[in-house]
Amino acid sequence: MPIDFTPSDEQRAVRARAREFARDVLSRVAKETHGLATARERYVATRPFYEEMVRAGFLRLLVPQALGGDGTGAVTVAILAEELIGGDPSVALSLFSTSLGLAPLLRGGSPEQHERFLGPFLRTEGAPVASLAFSEPGGSANYLSTAPGTGLRTTARARGGSLVIDGTKQWVSGATGWDGTGPDLMSVACRLTARRAADRGVAVVAVPGPVEGLRVTGELDPLGHRAHLLPRFDLVGVTVPRENVLGGPGEGPALLASAFGGAAVGACAVGVMRAAFAHALDFARSDRRGGPVPVIDHQGVAFVLADVKTRIKATRALTWRACHAADRREPYAEELGIHAKVFGSEAAVQSLTELMRVVGVQSYSHESPLAGLMADALAYPLFSGGNIGFRRRRLQEIFSDPGYDAVATADA
Repeated sequence: MPIDFTPSDEQRAVRARAREFARDVLSRVAKETHGLATARERYVATRPFYEEMVRAGFLRLLVPQALGGDGTGAVTVAILAEELIGGDPSVALSLFSTSLGLAPLLRGGSPEQHERFLGPFLRTEGAPVASLAFSEPGGSANYLSTAPGTGLRTTARARGGSLVIDGTKQWVSGATGWDGTGPDLMSVACRLTARRAADRGVAVVAVPGPVEGLRVTGELDPLGHRAHLLPRFDLVGVTVPRENVLGGPGEGPALLASAFGGAAVGACAVGVMRAAFAHALDFARSDRRGGPVPVIDHQGVAFVLADVKTRIKATRALTWRACHAADRREPYAEELGIHAKVFGSEAAVQSLTELMRVVGVQSYSHESPLAGLMADALAYPLFSGGNIGFRRRRLQEIFSDPGYDAVATADA
């Protein structure tokens, strides 16, 4: 097929709607949350904005049409993410972390599980939240390890026709829900302890809310995404039917790997870089810093802006290519998604650093959007699978496979 990165008419319409929403609605979030003392207060204050996103149909765009939603693929989601992140990264992250929480259900759920759990996320009302309870204290980069490592420590033991889940999780977006009783759906990564060999190992279990046995032990105070809630919590005797396991025997690791596809982070990086670039460009065109000409007339400044714009374009192209590969289930889609995540996340941090140098010391104040955008960008190399502990290691595994074809993948 011809190489073409031109959005379809439908994708252009999504972009226009999301851009307008970011400008008219999400741009008000910072004013509403500024000055609130705790992460929970700031998070709860964003609920009306999240509800407006749901009413606008953006949550339905994250569920495939085949399952009753309006989603048409990963490229459309990337376009949506870029625009909403540019409006407010915290509230947009709440939406896309719900998509992360739904991912194992969308990919591995049975028709009966879809019928039981998807309903709240298909309606354009309320504030439904899903979360993927994966990360644990001490890190989860080696979650598949067995002895002498510890691997995933949350367990699900069989008791009659039920599974009883116990463990501790942290850094899980949306895990408390809006009122502390849990999300509408929690997808819990755990280790099955059933005796049957087919049930051994890592699995993902769907836990509908309210979650009986959820004990919130702390709410982390993140550097960025200040209006987003990241709790630490225990799951104590959480009991669900055994048929809540998502996917078939042994499919848990694949469901988790596909949930953390990576390309979405590339789109978020583009959104942050775009917002920062627009602010720095406006500054450079209008401010003279007491000199005779606008700042942009200085070659050094113009060259920094040029480099950042190049990174924006390169990250978007790589992200869309990775999303296109995922939509078409191409054999090298996973590798492309990792490249988009690693390159995009690190390009965002580099770009924010350079743009702050362009604006100067006033960019270090929260009166400038660059300070907040820098704090938000710093998360991208760390979450959704850290670039050092998880993503580059996965590339190492891919490259080490004797069947890996360096020539064929160069064409992908």
